[in-house]
Amino acid sequence: MNFTAIDFETATMHPESACAVGIVTVNDGIIVDEFYTLIQPPYNHYAYHNIKVHGIRPIDTENEKTFDGHFPQIQKRLFGRTIVAHNESFDRNVLMRTMKHYGLYYDELEISDRWECTCKIYRAKGYKPANLKYCCEQNQIELNHHEALSDARACAKLYLLK
Repeated sequence: MNFTAIDFETATMHPESACAVGIVTVNDGIIVDEFYTLIQPPYNHYAYHNIKVHGIRPIDTENEKTFDGHFPQIQKRLFGRTIVAHNESFDRNVLMRTMKHYGLYYDELEISDRWECTCKIYRAKGYKPANLKYCCEQNQIELNHHEALSDARACAKLYLLK
């Protein structure tokens, strides 16, 4: 089983405000690479609600690169891969809109317009709720929720169990 799990955290309600990303690469059913970075969102602007969720603040990203500066590392991990996220429509939208904001082209990643979604998979299995925290609790998967790398790793482990 070969795939890449991804999770974004955003600074505001706007999808192009990525402030952190976690990416976990799985080859032959084994995690072979993990990548995490903070990202300076546009204008380093944050909404209070988002800070409350993930704990990332403007001071944490004021000296970080913007998304386009991190993109080479992100691109090499996503290119041509099957992509998995727990709420795929959210994370896919963040990636697409952030790339567009920086003049980058989603098509050049050679990934699907639809990703695998562990939330949908576990909802179909009867999990109620099917949020990441509950799915991880039910499967004894360690989770530091809303920390992008922990969320991506948990998503990868859930996908391996599907």
